[in-house]
Amino acid sequence: MNEVLKAIAERRAVREYTAAKVPKDTLLKIIEAANQAPSAMNSQPWRFVVVEDGDFHQKLLRAAIPNAKRMLEPFREINPERYEMIMQRYKELPDPVYYSAPVIIFVIGSGIFAGLSCPLACENLMLAAYSLGLGSCWVHFGSLVTDDEEIKKVLELSEDEKIFGPIVIGYTENFPQSPPKKEPVIKWI
Repeated sequence: MNEVLKAIAERRAVREYTAAKVPKDTLLKIIEAANQAPSAMNSQPWRFVVVEDGDFHQKLLRAAIPNAKRMLEPFREINPERYEMIMQRYKELPDPVYYSAPVIIFVIGSGIFAGLSCPLACENLMLAAYSLGLGSCWVHFGSLVTDDEEIKKVLELSEDEKIFGPIVIGYTENFPQSPPKKEPVIKWI
């Protein structure tokens, strides 16, 4: 199997990280791979904010948790078992949002093409991380921090921008096994 297809097949969401720092040159390679993503009309509507500071990480966590819990509340009725499982994770883990990863990369975009293009940069970022021996996980709940004015200021988040990451990155002692995948639905014409 070629290396690209192998990375696509083997990359998994990692939710357990070691405390080891990720070298800056490695992070720059990952961001460059994200920057090479295709974008609508070559708009490249993204920018990246790399968070390594532990205190700011904790501030993000404190801002995200109540918003994540509010967003999860409908699951109490829709899928009570899943809701309880998730709430248990919030009780047990010291960081149930960013998984204590040493690096959080916010992919931030603006403009009419951001919603089409920024997710492609996110995927490139995660594939590049995997190819360099790092785990990653896209954590939507980690983007629920925009009601905190100090966080918005530090991220330099303007009114027309949206967070498309964040993606947590770090070293892991084990990559999760692949969950079963459904067969693709294909219509040949």
